[in-house]
Amino acid sequence: MKQRLGRQRLLALFTAGLLLFNFPLLALWDRDATLLGLPLFPAALFLIWALLIAALGFISERILD
Repeated sequence: MKQRLGRQRLLALFTAGLLLFNFPLLALWDRDATLLGLPLFPAALFLIWALLIAALGFISERILD
């Protein structure tokens, strides 16, 4: 049961990654603004990428326990 739920969560994370890195949602961050002195678009890309990796690590650790 735990393995099945883990697979579903990983599939949901993969789908979220696909959606977040596709055009309609990615276009939300393409503005002439800065975040802590960095352009918003690259900062958002890095933040989304880092959050996806953190979520992947969290889910993977829970599956293996």
